[in-house]
Formats: sequence, C-alpha cells, structure tokens
Amino acid sequence: MPPQTALERDIALARSGGMQLSDLLASAERLNQTGLAEASAQLYEHWIAGTDSPHRHIACFNWGTVLGALSRPQDAERAYRQALQLKPDFQQARVNLGHQLEQQGRVEDALAEWKQVIGETGAVPGALDLRLHAINNSARLLEVQRRYDESEVFLRQSLRVKPTQPDVIQHYVHLRQKQCKWPQYEPVGEVTVNQLVVGTSPLAMLSATDDPALQLMAAQRFAHERVPKAADVPYHQGRPARTGRIRIGYLSGDLCMHAVGLLTAELFELHDRSRFEVFAFCWSREDGTPLRARLRAAMDHFVPLAGLDDDTAARRIADCGIDILIDLQGLTNGARPAILGKRPAPIQASYLGFPGTTGLPGVDWIIADPFVMPPELLPYCTEKPLYVPHCYQVSDRQREVARTPVRADYGLPDDKFVFCSFNNNFKFTDALFRTWMRVLAQVDNSVLWLLADNEWCRENLLAEADAHGVARDRLIFAPRVAPPEYLARFQLADLFLDTFPYNGGTTASDALWMGLPILTLSGRTYISRMAGSLLTNVGLPDLVTFDMPSYERLAVQLGQNPMRVASHKRYLAEHGRQSRLFDVPARVRDLETAFERLAVAHRAA
Repeated sequence: MPPQTALERDIALARSGGMQLSDLLASAERLNQTGLAEASAQLYEHWIAGTDSPHRHIACFNWGTVLGALSRPQDAERAYRQALQLKPDFQQARVNLGHQLEQQGRVEDALAEWKQVIGETGAVPGALDLRLHAINNSARLLEVQRRYDESEVFLRQSLRVKPTQPDVIQHYVHLRQKQCKWPQYEPVGEVTVNQLVVGTSPLAMLSATDDPALQLMAAQRFAHERVPKAADVPYHQGRPARTGRIRIGYLSGDLCMHAVGLLTAELFELHDRSRFEVFAFCWSREDGTPLRARLRAAMDHFVPLAGLDDDTAARRIADCGIDILIDLQGLTNGARPAILGKRPAPIQASYLGFPGTTGLPGVDWIIADPFVMPPELLPYCTEKPLYVPHCYQVSDRQREVARTPVRADYGLPDDKFVFCSFNNNFKFTDALFRTWMRVLAQVDNSVLWLLADNEWCRENLLAEADAHGVARDRLIFAPRVAPPEYLARFQLADLFLDTFPYNGGTTASDALWMGLPILTLSGRTYISRMAGSLLTNVGLPDLVTFDMPSYERLAVQLGQNPMRVASHKRYLAEHGRQSRLFDVPARVRDLETAFERLAVAHRAA
C-alpha cells in the first residue's frame, strides 16, 4: 500500500475525531494559502462529521467561508445553518448566511436574516459592527432591487447609528438624486450638510454642482481613499522600444449596450489600420446584443480582463506593448482605476466615460475640445488637456432607428408644444426642474415629456408640479424602450431641454442625429459644456445659453414661437447629419492626430 499523503493523513485524523480544533484551523489555512480550497472544505466537512466538540460552530463557520469563496452558495448556506443550530446567537454566521442567500437570488430570505442581526441588542463584542453590516447590506441589496424608498430608510438608520461612514453618506446622497428627492443634502441625525457634500461621490458631484473645485475635491478624495498607491516603477518601463504601427489600447467595462459602447463602435471601426493597431482590454458583460458583437469585431485584438486581478491585468496590457492607453470609464461604476496606477502604458488618457477630472494617478491626459475645456477650467483638472480642434465626442452613424411613431403611441397631444428631456433622472436638480415648471407656466399650450426611472422620482416630480400650479397631466412620462424605438421617438418632440450641470452626452448626440433641437446651459465644468460643444459643431450655437435666466427666457421664447423651432428642425433635417459634428471619419482623424503626436514624441524621447 503506498504511503499516505499529508492531506490523506489529516482527513483520516479529522474523520476519526482525534484532531484538535487548532490543528484543523492551521491545516485548513495552509491548504487555502496553497490554492487547495476544495481540500480545505473536505477537511472541515470530515472534522465536523467526526468530532463532538463544543467548538463545532467555529468549524462550521469557517467551512461556510471556504465554500462561499468557492462559489458554492447552497453548500455554504448549509454550513452556516449548521453553525446557527449549534449556536443560535452566532450573529456573524447569520450575516454571512444572508450573503449566501443573496448569491442564490433569495432576496427576501437574505433580508430576513439581516433583520434578525439588526434587531440584536446584546452586548456581544463586535455587535455594533455586525448590526451596521446588516443594515448597510440591506440598503445595498434593496437599492440593487430598485426598492429605493426602503433602501433610504436603512441608510438613514445606519447614519443615525454611526454618522462617520463615508460610503453610506455617498450612497445616501446619490439615492436621493435618483429619486429626485430634494434637497439632495438633507441632514440625518448628526450628519451635517458639510459632511454630505464632502462624502458625495465623484459621479454624483457631476450633477450636484457646477463648481469645478468641488468636482476636483470629490475626485481627489476618491483617488486618495479608494485607489492604491501608484506603482514605484511603471509596468511599461524596461520593455523593448516600440517601432511600427502605434498601438492604441481601450480600457473599459462598458463595451456593450451602454452609452460608451453606443458612441464608440464606429470610432474603433474607422481607425486607420495602416498607422494604428487597436486593442480592447475589457471586462464588459456579454449581453448578447448585436452591438456587443460589433464592438468585438471592430478590434484587432480583444483581451478579456474579467477574472484577472488588477496587477495581472496591468502586466498583460504592458506585455502587449501599448503606446497609448485610453480609459473609457474613469470613476464610474465598475471602473478599475488601479490598473492605470500601475502605468502599463507610457501615455494614458481619459475619454468619454467620465466627463470630468478623475484625480487618478497614472492618468496624464483628458481628451477635450476648446469649448468643453476652456483655459479657466485647467487649474481644476489633474490631467492635461489633449485637445482635438473641433468636437471631443465621436458618435455612430449606423444607429438603428425604428419606424416613425405618432404622438398617440406615447400619449402625447397632437396640438401642443412638446418639451422633452430624456436624460437620466439623477441629472435633474431642484433648481433646474423649478425652471422647467416656470417655463410650462409661461408657455400655456405645452407639455413636458420625461423619463421616470422609478416611481418615487415620478411622484416627487409631480409634487413639484403641484407646488408650481402646473397641472399633473402636463407632465407625460415615457417608458423605457429598445434603442431603435428610443431614437425614433425623438421625432415626436419639439424641443429638448438639456439638464444642468450634468449635460446630456450620448442622449444629446442621439437627439441631434434624429433632428431634434436642444436648448442647453453651458457652465464652468467640462460636463456642463458637453451639449454646448455638440450644438456649436452641429451649427446651432444660438441654442447655447450661459446662465439660468437666459436658459429660461429662451425656452419660453421658443415654446411661444413654434415656427422658430420648426426652422431649427428644418436645418437639422437638411444639414445636421452633414455637419462637422457627424463627420465621424474627420473626428476619428482628429483623435488619431492627437494620439500620434504623443506617441511619436514619446518614442523619440
């Protein structure tokens, strides 16, 4: 008989009941550290089955942790339930059980377990932290389920228990933005307005204020608190000198049915392959859409990063010899800024995904045009502007459009002036919406056509209309539809009212492509000047305003003079798609010229 391995001896000892708990924990930890988690799980299982110990609940808990890490949530659930049978007040096991139930899609069961933890009032060591964990995860899960009102209740409870929680403050502020629940900065318990402002996420700050200093503060705070320190030695350093075609890498988790994916497909397709080699470094979801297939096909090299840690991902990018790496995500949800901090490419730039300064170490440049990034904005950006001469934004001329609907299809009146705004609801501010209500009050024969992302947003907007004496039936809410139908229905409106300070980006491009004029307000930040750049390059600069009174005044004038709006529509129908804005090959050449200038200079250095 061959000699037993150390693992076989340990399993036999565990099965016999002769292994001490301390020896079990040490052996299992060695197995975990050497990549043998399955063997660790087996060892725990045999020990629990074969040992009558008052500490079996500890082994059950550890067993559940290993099984959870192995993505075996049903088995992990069984382990945690066994731990709770042995020790019903084992709250850490109950917290973890909730996570495994969530992994199985059993939302109500997960919430029920966390509710028990929240209700625990005993003085067990760590009880407060466990309660907060259960409260915060209940809030997170409910937000994912789009049960925003319930989520906010938990967030407020959490902040009353412990005010000094930046992550919770961040979610609380943005959740109020999503519901159009104003003021967005409503104090909770001991949490002050100042703490709410300081805790605002970089993305939420883009719609919260037009102050570039506050946007910079939010970005730098995020980078300081959340992003690992930049690599001492850049990962691209020491690689062979690059010659031949310039290698462009696009870094993103949004190359799918997403605003970034919708804008960039033709950019990738039109790159001059005689001068450039195009790589995608991607962790986007495989959504099965034709757009996803098109984006993949547009790349010379498609390098998946899903499942790779940031260090491995950065080394893989560096191994590809990328000359210039374009980050398409910035500080948005799902971003991986630590990759950029390791500097896998000698030139790294931010583009499209986050229209503002990122504050990220390793991001040298932000792609801009002279309109979106005037000289007075430069002191508030950690990146240098990589200017293109006309418009920063590319778009796609191959957008699929459904049949042209009629107003009755969407409950719109045929005999009224239709203002619309299809930007996301979190971009609405109280100041902006009150301006819209004043416009409706002055343009009698008009309605406002909006998206309502959730029922609380819809009710809050209707309540705001009530407060301004605007009849509720003058707010008409559009359902979410597939992209071809979404594009087609722009033709039913008369004038698009842009949001401020977070302008429309992809949405503004879509509106102009479909021939719908946009009224915008351009402020002091990159994001508040996006639509102004688009309008300038499409040939309608007279629809760009620079303060709220002018915006309101022009909206009223246009609403009261539909023939003037008709002339703008006629212009877009006849000349819009032939304008500089939609000369996509020229916009791609502009980008390539900027990329080439940087890459050639680096190679010559």
